Amino acid sequence: MTTFARPAPPPTSTDSASHPTDGTATADTTASARGAHDALTADLALKAAHRAMWATGDYPRLARDLVAPLGPALVAALGVSAGEGVHDVACAGARNAALAAARVGAEVTASDLTPELVDAGRARAEAEGLTLPWRTADVEHLPCDDGQFDVVTSCIGVMFAPHHALAAAELVRICRPGGRIGILAWTPGGFIGRMFAVMRPFAPPPPPGASPPPLWGDEAYVRELLGSGVTDVVSRVATLRVTRFETPQQFREYFAATYGPTIAVRAYAGRQGRGDELDAALDALAADALAADGRTGGGDEAGMDWEYRILTARRAGG
Repeated sequence: MTTFARPAPPPTSTDSASHPTDGTATADTTASARGAHDALTADLALKAAHRAMWATGDYPRLARDLVAPLGPALVAALGVSAGEGVHDVACAGARNAALAAARVGAEVTASDLTPELVDAGRARAEAEGLTLPWRTADVEHLPCDDGQFDVVTSCIGVMFAPHHALAAAELVRICRPGGRIGILAWTPGGFIGRMFAVMRPFAPPPPPGASPPPLWGDEAYVRELLGSGVTDVVSRVATLRVTRFETPQQFREYFAATYGPTIAVRAYAGRQGRGDELDAALDALAADALAADGRTGGGDEAGMDWEYRILTARRAGG
């Protein structure tokens, strides 16, 4: 069962008063401290790699071009209103729910792990005349008080945190009892979920404890993550219509230039001598999506329908 207290930091004291005098106990305590230090070091390295990945390419461009409608959709599903305190977690800059919430008069805080995306979000807000604080922060260890916000949102953001249980616990922890939590995520069976499945055999092994991002688009999985910390769960699936790509090659080249995860996997596959194989797999995925659109009469323009899930819930205890 998920717990919702902020994770305790590893022990750092090394003076004799902090340790028992018994030799075996002291050795055990030292080994435990060393293990905690190693875990912290590994986590810092993992988060540094995530920051670097999301800083590559041009995600703010992708956000503007492709997924801009998603933030407003999440804010509408939550019924965010003027004066409410909102934290948009893992906001990823320019395509977030933060701006949509600020537009309706909410008091919004936005945070993301990657400084470059925080800067992009701030610049976009300033261009719209919106004033809100932007923070560089790790969703698994948010610098926020318990129950600080009326509404906590994450729009295709928290799903990319490596340790899902930790991230879910933080979403619940910073939401006040009776407040609302909203998550928008790509589904495992939708186009982006399938893209991650296609890329997985070409990617390096995931770090210990990391889980696939599209699991956040599975209702049963997210219910389990949030556990007894929430009530009144409502979940629905919708699709984002994308008409930018007329050919599979256009899709692949665009993502190879803008999308950090695709850039990272292509670089690794290239080092393994499998770059062409990955490109062919991505082309096949896009070709199937475009062909399916033609078979179902998806729209006047050639396009794809990218499936996502919106899940909303109320923080227990209100």
